[in-house]
Amino acid sequence: MVYIALLRGINVGGKNKIDMKLLKQTFEQVGMNDVVTYINTGNIIFSYKGPLNTELSRILEEAIHYDFGLQIKVVVRSVDDVREIINAIPDTWKNDKDMKSDVMFLWDEIDDESVLKNLVIKPNIDTVKYIPGAILWSVDKKNVTKSGMLKIIGSKLYKQVTVRNVNTARKIYELMQAQI
Repeated sequence: MVYIALLRGINVGGKNKIDMKLLKQTFEQVGMNDVVTYINTGNIIFSYKGPLNTELSRILEEAIHYDFGLQIKVVVRSVDDVREIINAIPDTWKNDKDMKSDVMFLWDEIDDESVLKNLVIKPNIDTVKYIPGAILWSVDKKNVTKSGMLKIIGSKLYKQVTVRNVNTARKIYELMQAQI
């Protein structure tokens, strides 16, 4: 099965620095195959025959702690999980000069539609959808400062998601597809 490991909070603002080549080696040392990293923010595609996502998360978190001395949360999703998320993103959503569109991958323990109740959503500005495994959020760039999107930063919920823009999410899925 092909998976993506999404690491939260690495190589951001000079904190939790991890070299992607070394991270690839860490994954290989704990039995992951066909390991490919994408950009420097912790997107690792790999294949593996073994435990379910939650067990994989634990294995990878422990390996990262052992090799790098960092407590990094890892969200693991299968290619099927990511396909469902990508298919739910409207084709018109982009991350460009006019639009900001993100995928907030949820920790398994909060992965439920009720998580939307914890968000500040401004209906005339924000478009927000829940799909199992993620929250999809889009706003016109001219309205970002008025959006509820920025209010999630610093909240309890924010510490239980890892965010990728839709362009990155689509590229991750493309790379996962290439391994099938």
